[in-house]
Parts: sequence; C-alpha cells; structure tokens
Amino acid sequence: MDFYGCIKLVNFVRSKVAENKCWSFGQAFSSNGELCNHLQASEIPQLEGKVPWGDDVYLKPFMEDDSLLHSLSIFDEDDEEGCGMPVERGECSAGNGSLAETRESHLNSIMNDGSDVVDRFEKTCTIESTAGECSGSLAQELSDKQLKIARASAAARGIKSVDDNYFGSYSSFGIHREMLGDKVRTEAYRDALLGNPSLINRATVLDVGCGTGILSLFAAKAGASRVIAVDGSAKMVSVATEVAKNNGFLYDENMEMEQKRDTQVIGVVHTKAEELNHKIQVPSNGFDVLVSEWMGYCLLYESMLSSVLYARDHFLKPDGAILPDTATIFGAGFGKGGTSLPFWENVYGFDMSCIGKEVTGNSARFPVVDIVASEDIVTKTAVLHSFDLATMKENEMDFTSSFELRLSESGASQSGVTWCYGIVLWFDTGFTNRFCKEKPVNLSTSPFSTPTHWSQTIFTFKEPIAMAKEESIVGSSELVGTDVCPAVMIKSRISIVRASEHRSIDISIETTGISSDGQKRSWPVQIFNL
Repeated sequence: MDFYGCIKLVNFVRSKVAENKCWSFGQAFSSNGELCNHLQASEIPQLEGKVPWGDDVYLKPFMEDDSLLHSLSIFDEDDEEGCGMPVERGECSAGNGSLAETRESHLNSIMNDGSDVVDRFEKTCTIESTAGECSGSLAQELSDKQLKIARASAAARGIKSVDDNYFGSYSSFGIHREMLGDKVRTEAYRDALLGNPSLINRATVLDVGCGTGILSLFAAKAGASRVIAVDGSAKMVSVATEVAKNNGFLYDENMEMEQKRDTQVIGVVHTKAEELNHKIQVPSNGFDVLVSEWMGYCLLYESMLSSVLYARDHFLKPDGAILPDTATIFGAGFGKGGTSLPFWENVYGFDMSCIGKEVTGNSARFPVVDIVASEDIVTKTAVLHSFDLATMKENEMDFTSSFELRLSESGASQSGVTWCYGIVLWFDTGFTNRFCKEKPVNLSTSPFSTPTHWSQTIFTFKEPIAMAKEESIVGSSELVGTDVCPAVMIKSRISIVRASEHRSIDISIETTGISSDGQKRSWPVQIFNL
C-alpha cells in the first residue's frame, strides 16, 4: 500500500475499534473484548473490489497525536517498496526521477514541521517550474493527495498545541483554588451529588475533567459503587490520585478484596474523554451517571462541552443521567456603570475621562470578562438559547438568537433617557428533577446572584444607545438612539459559533434601535473572539 492507503487504513481501524464494530459484518458489540472474541471466532471474507477505507475522510487522524501515523511519515529513502510517497518514477527520465526523489525528501521534511506546513507545501509544488512538463505534472500529482494529508496533519498539530496549552493551564493550583473557592459552583455540585441518593447510591459515575477530583470525592461520599475520574493534565491526574488516596477513596486493583473498604471506589485516568476506551475497559453497559464541570466564560468558551457530549454518547447508559442536564444563556443591556468610564472620570479628584474613552473604545473590539453589578443592568433580561444536555447534538453548540431589549423599571432614568452601553451575557446550569428527584439544583452566574469565578461576559457597543420608556418626539429628524430620539427597544441578533482556532468561540452582534414611532437605525455588525 502507498502512504495514503496506510494512513486511511490506520484511521479506519481506529474508528471501528472505537465503535466496537466489525467492519466485515457491520455488527456492533458492547465491549472491546466481545469484538475481539467475534473476530477470533469468525471467518473474515477476503476483500474484493473497493476497500472500505478508501474514502478520503480517513485521511483525517482519528486519534489526535497518533504515534503510529507520525511513524508512517518517517520515510526510508532506500526502501522504494516500503510505505513511501506515491511517486511514479517510471513515467520520468532518470534526471527527472532524481528530481522527484529530491522533491519527495523536501516534502517529507516540511510534513514533519508544524509551522505553515500547508503554505510551504503549496510553494514546493510550484517551484522549479522550468524543469519540464514531467516535473510540473509530478508536482500536481503530489499536491492533489499530499495537500489533504498536509492539511489534516497541520490541523491535528494545531489542535494538539492548543490542547497542550489548555491542559497545561489547569496544572496551576491557582485556578483550582479559584474554582474550589467559588462556593456557588462547588456547593451546587455538592448538593446535587450528595442530595440525590436515589441517583448516586451504588451508581457507576464518570467524572469528565476531574481536576483535583472534588466531584469524584462527592460521588464517592454519596455512595457510588465505582467512580472513574478523567483528566487531560498529567499533573492533575497525579494530584487527584493522591487526594483520593489520602481521603481513603482510591481504588487499588492490587489490593485483596477482603482488605478493600466500600469507599475505595475512585480510579483516576490520564486521557482525553474521547480516548477513554483506549485506556481502560469501560463498563459493558456504560456508566449510570456522567458528571462534569465543563462550563467556560460565556458558557461555551474552551469548548469542553464537545468532550462531554462524546462521553455521553459513547460511555453513558441509554437511560443514564448527565449532570448538569440543562444550560441557558441570558443577556441584558448595561449602563455606564458597566464600563470603566466612572473610574476614569474621577481619579483622586482628577478628570482622566480621555483614558476612559480609549479603554471603552478598545472594549468595543474585545469581550471583557468581569462582574457587572445588578444596579448597572438597565434592560429586562432576555433568554438567548437553552441547551438540553441529555439530547443535544454537538453541532447545536453553534447558534443564532434574535431577541428584544426594553428598559426595566429600575433601569429607566428619571430624566427620561437611559444610555445602554452594550450587552452582557451570563448562564445558568440546571440539575433538574429529571435526574435529581430529591434535590434539584440551579447554578446561576447572573449579575442578580452571588458572583462566581465565571463573572459575566461584556460586549460593549461602539457607541452607546439612548433608550426611553416614554414616547420620543414624533417626527424627529434626529437619528434613533440619540437623546433627542431615544429607542424604546433594541432588537439584537447574536451568533455564537466555535472558532477556527480550537477551543475558541466567535461572537457576532447585530443591533437595531427602534423609536416609538417605528423609525429604525442599525449599527455595523460587531465581531468578537473569545
């Protein structure tokens, strides 16, 4: 087989093993062991015609940082019969055959360099254009196939780099101190796990992104029969293992059964959730409960939700529980107090508002994560989007929401005009009575609730919009949103999608002000990246 065939075959096999599915008979099994027994006992038919791994979709690595795929990219130039580049040397003269080998060697070198790999490969396929028609067709032949694997390889390396930084950032104890010290967060999970014995007692629990292992400890304390804690940070896996051991909850498979205590139920695994079944034998019928604290700023930043959904679909029982099971994003308009302007207007008695205006201008390009005081919310709250975590699909993480903002009673100014400086977003997650029968719990990051380490996410308008509850001057020639013609309503459309950069999100905000007599004014779309 040529290089691409080997790549496709490896990814094909990886995908079928992950599904515990026989490629030949199409039969799915509940465990890897059952699949192996089936393959050993069955007479596998000979391949005829098109191979099942021929689709180009298998050029994309199934496992990130697959060492086997990396080993395939190290070519032996002396082994023309081995797994090398598909160069048809027979079509070229001896001279051009030598050029082909030189090109192949150069292509291999850039394939193993993660920086600008696609860019430089495309340049390589166009250099030496004066070498004749043979070299030109060879470059085209190579580029058609090689670019596919080059792009896949570059994407995989980019994802790995982001993941390494992501998991590495959670190796710092400072961030765990902040999360554990967030009483709203930690006590919500504690109450959901300890307050619902009919759900947790004697259950098998999967903790995705365990960190210090606090959620696993709660589950073990609540009487879970087995807890598997998963984390991508090697440092935190070591820490969580030590913490579980020091508290008498660590499962030791080498210990004699009569020596084990009922509380020794936690096993800690260093892996990404998507690769759990490559590390351990997952219970054949799946876990009873999946728990994870996956939420990021603006709910979806860090995109850990996709890993949770993967674990739900592959490792949770069909009727299993996911905690939390709902999530909702809210939004509202905020006033001047939600910006830094008041601070700069009076700095020890000096007016530094010129700095404040520049800072606010920068905020119109970048989202700000900060606490917004409830008294600085000037409009009624709108619901942007709700997620049912028990049933949603991964592509539903990307959404567009249209909503209306009107002044609240507390936000209306006595002078008649209130200035709205932007939109602030926050989220709630629910441990509802669908699974938490005895004690449903709601975790809120609202500005009207106790502050959390998530704060709120602030999106500042390029210019503030004047709003009023009373009717503005009918027939005014002024633009809507000014103090002479204030808007009685702001119509907004917000799109939140996963960005091209792994674990980031893009947010676009469209804003239209509507006056009491129906005049409209739209502002340019603002694009933010978080």
